[in-house]
Amino acid sequence: MSSTDLQGKVVVVTGAARGLGAELSRQLTAQGARVALLGLEPEVLADVSAACPGSSWWEVDVTDGDALARVALEVEDRLGPADVVIANAGIATGGPLLFADATSYDRVIEVNLLGSVRTVRAFLPQVVTTRGYVLQVASVAALVPGPMMSAYCASKAGAEAFAHSLRGEVRHHGVDVGVAYLSWTDTDMVRGADERGFADRSKLPGVFGRTNPVGPAVERMVAGIAARAPHVYAQKWVRTLMYVRAVMPSVTAHAPKREARDAEKRIREAGPQATTPVGAGGAADVLGRTKD
Repeated sequence: MSSTDLQGKVVVVTGAARGLGAELSRQLTAQGARVALLGLEPEVLADVSAACPGSSWWEVDVTDGDALARVALEVEDRLGPADVVIANAGIATGGPLLFADATSYDRVIEVNLLGSVRTVRAFLPQVVTTRGYVLQVASVAALVPGPMMSAYCASKAGAEAFAHSLRGEVRHHGVDVGVAYLSWTDTDMVRGADERGFADRSKLPGVFGRTNPVGPAVERMVAGIAARAPHVYAQKWVRTLMYVRAVMPSVTAHAPKREARDAEKRIREAGPQATTPVGAGGAADVLGRTKD
């Protein structure tokens, strides 16, 4: 698998207004790429784009296939056909299914899984033309099914499977597909989850509960993009989970019952609002749907 010189390449990044997407856009620009920033917050996108010379931005909901198709044509017209597509847009909720807000729960799966599918569908003809690369941003949540995070875990496991299946479909076109795996990384989403108390990470051992800085994580992702890697580990230790993922469902299923009861009690008392999407990105998604 040949490496890619990112100089002059057209790279599409969804969820580009904040967190990973914004930092990816900055670091890719520093490597000479021309970045198309896609997201929901026009003012924030404009600020990120201003820090990324040669970039352009589009306000678009990744669950809207028709809008993505229009944006894909505009990206090609303005920047050229996409060489790399990074399906990064995502939101998160937490809490037990029994008491979760149903609309928010379903929305996580729609954005994180179907949003990725629709993003790739819109840009894949261009990537076939350029014999390019698709990177699906997944998570440790695809490998470790965490209680109180079933919507997020299901969406990321589905996105991982989608990318792995796609790889075999497009290989004969000269297109490579990768999956990026991240542990807790210092983004608005993770900070929002911490504020809601979805996961008591203080009880997790060592690296499993640690919040990782976003800069080094994105450096590893950019290196993976340049290498057209099938697997990209934003934190080096995450690779080890591949060897134990088969036993993780049994491990997490036997989490202490008391902790599950206490978490359920907090959510029940707080009401469905406590299980709406977290962080500024989650709020932007809710606002976008309210406008519609």
